Amino acid sequence: MPESQTPATELTSQYVAQVTGDLERNTKEQERIGVEIEALQEQLRALQHDHTVLVNMQLALGGASPAAEAAPAAAPSVPHQASAEPKQSKPKKAAATGAKKTASKKPAAKASPVKASPAAAKPTLVELIRGHLEQESEPRSAAEIAVALTQAHPDRSVKTTVVRTTLEGLVAKSHAHRAKQGSSVFYTAAAASEPAAAEPSQEAVAG
Repeated sequence: MPESQTPATELTSQYVAQVTGDLERNTKEQERIGVEIEALQEQLRALQHDHTVLVNMQLALGGASPAAEAAPAAAPSVPHQASAEPKQSKPKKAAATGAKKTASKKPAAKASPVKASPAAAKPTLVELIRGHLEQESEPRSAAEIAVALTQAHPDRSVKTTVVRTTLEGLVAKSHAHRAKQGSSVFYTAAAASEPAAAEPSQEAVAG
């Protein structure tokens, strides 16, 4: 009897170990996907904010008609609302409705072009991280960058996991470099020529 019980006990232990390992991998995968979703939502909010600011500035500069035509095509984040409009039969009505929805988000910016500047000047998380890396002469970890950004921008919620995901995205686009030292990963800014290329566009918007 003891001999028959021993293999059964070992088999049970193997199953327990396997289930435990699978559970840990499942939990880590959920955390990873959750972080990616949060980072994508941050990027989506930044893009929506930039789109609203650009539309309002275009309206303020007198380009109301182009903005109205471009609004439905430039806002794919609300496909259900856009599809509800009779686009084929009355495209002008759909364009006007899309322009009203976009303008209603920031009526103050439409009424006063001066107020569009502070909104446009508020950087996204990606811009903050890139700017921080460019200012630092030494490599920085995701945790160090998150702490620095939280201190510099107490009104924003900066999580280390989101910072790390954003940094990996910058590395994938060659906007940053990744270096591993032991068990830690450090990041540095890419060549200084990239942010310089973005300055003329900002000056053009301000002008």
